[in-house]
Amino acid sequence: MNKTNELGTESVGKLLLKFSIPSIIGMLVNVLYSIVDRIFVGQGIGSIPLSGVAVTFPITNIIMAFAMLAGIGAAAVVSIKLGQHKKEEAEKVLGNAFVLLVIFSIMLTVFGLLFLNPILRVLGASEEILPYARQFSFIIILGIMFQSVSMGLNNIIRAEGNPKTAMMTMLIGALINFIANPLLIFVFKLGVRGSALSTIISQFITTAWTLRYFTNGKSLLKLTKENMKLDSAIIKEIVAIGASPFVMQVAASMVTVTFNKSLATYGGDLAIGAMALVNSVAMLILMPIFGINQGVQPIIGYNYGAKNFKRVKKALKYAMLAATAITTVGFVFVQLFPVQIIKVFNSDDASLITIGSKGLSIFLMMLPIIGVAIVGSNYFQAVAKAKLSMILSLLRQVILLIPLILVLPHFYQLNGVWMAQPVADLLSTIITVLVVLNELKKLNKVENNNGKDNVEYVGAEEY
Repeated sequence: MNKTNELGTESVGKLLLKFSIPSIIGMLVNVLYSIVDRIFVGQGIGSIPLSGVAVTFPITNIIMAFAMLAGIGAAAVVSIKLGQHKKEEAEKVLGNAFVLLVIFSIMLTVFGLLFLNPILRVLGASEEILPYARQFSFIIILGIMFQSVSMGLNNIIRAEGNPKTAMMTMLIGALINFIANPLLIFVFKLGVRGSALSTIISQFITTAWTLRYFTNGKSLLKLTKENMKLDSAIIKEIVAIGASPFVMQVAASMVTVTFNKSLATYGGDLAIGAMALVNSVAMLILMPIFGINQGVQPIIGYNYGAKNFKRVKKALKYAMLAATAITTVGFVFVQLFPVQIIKVFNSDDASLITIGSKGLSIFLMMLPIIGVAIVGSNYFQAVAKAKLSMILSLLRQVILLIPLILVLPHFYQLNGVWMAQPVADLLSTIITVLVVLNELKKLNKVENNNGKDNVEYVGAEEY
C-alpha cells in the first residue's frame, strides 16, 4: 500500500499516530532550545539575568519569522514540484530559498547590530536588565545566519520526504545545546553570553550538517551554485505561501512586546522573567498540539479532496480529543504543582517563584479548551481555507489578546496581565467552535446529498 492510498484507507487513528509522533518529537526538540537556556540562566546566573534574556525573545521571533517566510514557503513549493515530477524546478526552489535565507540574515544582522540598544529599550529592557539583554542578544544577532539557514532548510528536508532526517538534525542541535550550556555558563563562567554562545554553536553545527546533506549527502535535491540565481517567479511563489507563518510570527513578537511593557509597569523586571518561565511551560504543553496539527493535515486534506467526509470528520474528532487529553493533563499538573514547576527554572528567588507560580496558574487557566481552538483553526488550513485559518489563529493570539493586555491590568493590575491570555482563549474557542460546527453542517449536507454537490459548496468563499 503506498503512502497516498493509505491516507484514504488506513485506520484514521493509526494514521494520526504515524504522522503526528515524528512532528511532536520535532516540535518538542525545537522548544527545548529556549527552555534549556532559561533553566541554566535561571538556576546558574539569577532572576535578573533571566529577565534580561527574556526581554530579547521578540528578536528570536523575528529571526524565526524570516526563516519561516523562506523555509516554509519553499518547502510547500518543493512538495508541489516533486508531486509534478519536476525535480530540476524543485532544486531551483531550494537554491533560491538558500539565497533568500542568506540575504535576510545579512539584513537582520546589520540592522540588529546598528540599532541594538534602541531595539532593546523598545522591547521593554530597563536599566537593570539592559546589560544582560545586550550581552545575550549581541551574540544571538551575530549568529542569525546559522539560525535562519538551519531552520529554513530543515523544512525542505521534510518536504522532500525525509522527516526522520529533519528530526535527527534538530535532535543533534538540541543535544549539543544541552551539553554546551552548562559548560559555558558554569565551567567557563561566561554568564548569559555562554547561554547565547551555546545556542549559536549548536545551530552552527546543524547548519553545517544540513548543508552537507544537500551538497554531499543522500538528499533527493542538491544545492548547487547553478540554482542560486534568483528567479522572481520562484520568489513570488515562496513568499506567497510563507507569508502566513511570517505574519503569525511577527504578530507573536508584537504580543511579547505588549506583554513585556505591561509586565514591567505592573510587576517590574521580575514579572518579565516570570513570563519567560510561564511561556516555557505553555509551549512545552502546546507543542504536541502543533505536532498533532502537522500530522492530521494530510489526512484531512486528502480525504476532503476525495469527498470522503466521514474520514474528514473522524480525523478532526480524533485530533481534537488527543489535543484535549494533552492539555487537560497539562492543566492538572500546572494547577497542582505551580511552585514546583517554577522552581525547575529558579529555586533561589522567592519573589520570582511567587510571581511565576501565581502567573502560571492564571495564565494557563483555560488549557483544557485550547486544544479545540488550535486544532479547529488548523482544520481550515488543511482544507485550503488559509485566510479563515489565519483569522481564527490571530483571534486568540493577537486580535483579542492585545486589547485585553492593555485593558485588564487597569482593573486587576498584574493579575490582569496574566488574565488576558485565558480570556482570549475562552472567547476565541467559542468563536472557533461555532465556525467549525457550521462547517460540519455543510459537510453533512453534502453527504446527505450523496456527494452530488460540488465540494466547493463547502468552500472558502463564504468566509
